[in-house]
Amino acid sequence: MSLFSLHGQVAIITGGNGGIGYAMAEALGENGATVVIAGRNKEKNNNSLNTLKEKNIISAAFEVDVNDENSCNELINRTKETYGKIDILVNNAGTNIRKRPENYELKEWTSIINTNLISMFICSKACFSSFSANGKGKIINIGSMHSIFASPVGSAYAASKGGVVQLTKSFANAWAKDNIQVNAILPGYIDTEMTRKARHDIPELEKRVEERTPVGHWGKPKDLGGAAVFLACSASDFITGAAIPVDGGYSING
Repeated sequence: MSLFSLHGQVAIITGGNGGIGYAMAEALGENGATVVIAGRNKEKNNNSLNTLKEKNIISAAFEVDVNDENSCNELINRTKETYGKIDILVNNAGTNIRKRPENYELKEWTSIINTNLISMFICSKACFSSFSANGKGKIINIGSMHSIFASPVGSAYAASKGGVVQLTKSFANAWAKDNIQVNAILPGYIDTEMTRKARHDIPELEKRVEERTPVGHWGKPKDLGGAAVFLACSASDFITGAAIPVDGGYSING
């Protein structure tokens, strides 16, 4: 079997019903994985599920609130009941509220940390017993360029995504002996619904990113697919605790 084949593997993608999450779900499915989309929005879940099925990808969609431990546990249990196991978890669900630090309400700050960081702990912990039973597992955490760089209107987001990198390293260290590889992908500036709002709020952002990015343009969600497949397949079995920028060179351009 090819090092990059995912046939027989079952993958959960949180926030997999749109943008980067959907693109990674599709890429995993096209390489043979059975795909479980997990998201709060039932309509978006169903729309994305229908598209996957049109591509002959074995798939399901479950409603989940990644901020709720019971909801995450139910997601894991339903996936195991439906497909018998879990091999891959992509922690992709995320949110942002752009404000200067002094203007955040505590509940806004907390909501970002909960969705972007604490949910990864909840979902990863929930998958651990399944991975242990399988004797292997893959966790892919989605960070951000803001894991590296700061923003005056993104302190909560940057804090959460910086935490993603350290969480990834810590889990990788703790679970290496269990044959569970835990890695992170750090997307650069990708054309999604979230970043379109950012470009509306910050008119100079688009040009600034294009000028700094060596490839000269913003990324597309599908640009994350290859990295997700690599970190999910056996070709990456000796890679753990890594945080890989997928950013068109943005982070190397000082």
